[in-house]
Amino acid sequence: MSISSPAAAAHSAAPRPVKQVIIVGGGSAGWLTAAFLARTLGTGADEQSVRITVVESPDIGIIGVGEGSFPSIRGTLAAIGIDEARFVRECDATFKQGIRFNDWVRAPGSAGNDHYFHPFSLPSQRPGGPELLPYWLQGMAPAGKGFAAVATMQKRVADACHGPKRTTDADFMGPLNYAYHFDAGKFAALLATHARSLGVQHIAATVEKVELGADGAIAALHTPQAGRLTADLYVDCTGFRASLIGAAMGTQFHSLSDTLFVDRALAMQVPYERPDAPIPSYTISNAHEAGWSWDIGLQQRRGIGYVYSSRHTDAARAEQVLRDYIGPASKGLEPRQLTLNLGYRKQHWVHNCVAVGLSGGFIEPLEASGIGLIETAAYLLGYLFPHDGELAAAARLYNEMMTARYERIADFVKLHYCLTQRRDSQFWIDNADPASIRATLRDKLAMWRTRAPHRMDFVVDYEMYPPSSWQYVLYGMEYPTALYANARTLPRASEAREEFRMIEQVSQHALADLPTHRALIEHFLQR
Repeated sequence: MSISSPAAAAHSAAPRPVKQVIIVGGGSAGWLTAAFLARTLGTGADEQSVRITVVESPDIGIIGVGEGSFPSIRGTLAAIGIDEARFVRECDATFKQGIRFNDWVRAPGSAGNDHYFHPFSLPSQRPGGPELLPYWLQGMAPAGKGFAAVATMQKRVADACHGPKRTTDADFMGPLNYAYHFDAGKFAALLATHARSLGVQHIAATVEKVELGADGAIAALHTPQAGRLTADLYVDCTGFRASLIGAAMGTQFHSLSDTLFVDRALAMQVPYERPDAPIPSYTISNAHEAGWSWDIGLQQRRGIGYVYSSRHTDAARAEQVLRDYIGPASKGLEPRQLTLNLGYRKQHWVHNCVAVGLSGGFIEPLEASGIGLIETAAYLLGYLFPHDGELAAAARLYNEMMTARYERIADFVKLHYCLTQRRDSQFWIDNADPASIRATLRDKLAMWRTRAPHRMDFVVDYEMYPPSSWQYVLYGMEYPTALYANARTLPRASEAREEFRMIEQVSQHALADLPTHRALIEHFLQR
């Protein structure tokens, strides 16, 4: 792809209303953005409508291995008008209630708990009831159980391979919070079909040259198939290539390689041993010598991959670790190899170009932030949309909010690594090195030595993960908070103990009330 720029001097002119939007690149990022904008703005050919066009190269594939999501995806699907049964049917989707982390705290075979769970449901706090975390820290819950196991019934339900909702529950509703696992390629195809039904135009063409105006904004795109294309606003969904925001406009990329070390991934699609095999309703994350593996159950197969640091191992050893984890089922399968560029653009919106998805940045897939960041970007673009052509103010707010999101997600992901007690490989030793922890996370950890994480530690609109997620991970990793407490600061001990007992009892009823995960999926397939 080439870049051209006219030599003529820029001249001031009144801003032109934004009526034409070109999204370059398809995949989940491009088509989700298109569908959300179409539903939010309305699209059509009349003068009052915004015309949205996706320019998608027939020669460039999508990465297509991001198969996890965060609970926000339910609101996004509802907002763009895709019903839950259609999504489950067409995307090979299953339900995700959280993430199980194996061997993250200590090396395999060590004494102590070998896993912890990050559930999506909030800790139980009935209206007027006590906040449970301080009482758990003081040892008032059943002995030997992690915070996630006593503060919500979700771990018990997920461990038993039951689903988060009943067959009678409405779309996107249920007694337990949840997200999904899905086939990323099928998800992009569903979004494309749905976006076109909303009036989004599609051009199959490869952008070979970006023409810049004298002011540095994009003046046009040049393609061999469709010629010269122009718009009032351009959305870069070209993935890691960042063909517009990066290659053409030269915006700075801020690397996170000094904090987050994984930069490679190997991925395989593994069939189940039998058609009726139980499907876990959570992501399984196993820590290994130089990274971690994901294990995601879809309807007909598992998606399994190893995310690792090339500074701490080589490709041959990484593939062996992956095959050892999968076992005999990996025989005859060839892994897909991916290079990961962890970091984010300092500016996601420059002039008339907006980055969405991997073109704007990427945090490793440990907590499934990829789709969530696309949702955030599409949401912001839709509601900050500069109809009158005044781009600068919208761009400043968009950049502020997207940068803040990336920075906070980076700290949340690092939290999983830096608290490890593992010292069995250089990878884990380096991750626990205080020098690899950003100052913003160091400050939080310093405060949390004597108090638990609280909502005042977080700015809601900048966060992807709620305070409870930080609590689940912090204490799943066995962080030693020496809580400053006495009878006056914790006056509701008897209520808290009763709440812990009630959660245990309700968990038993939930197992009887909620269908198995596979049975829940079969219900959706038959709707």
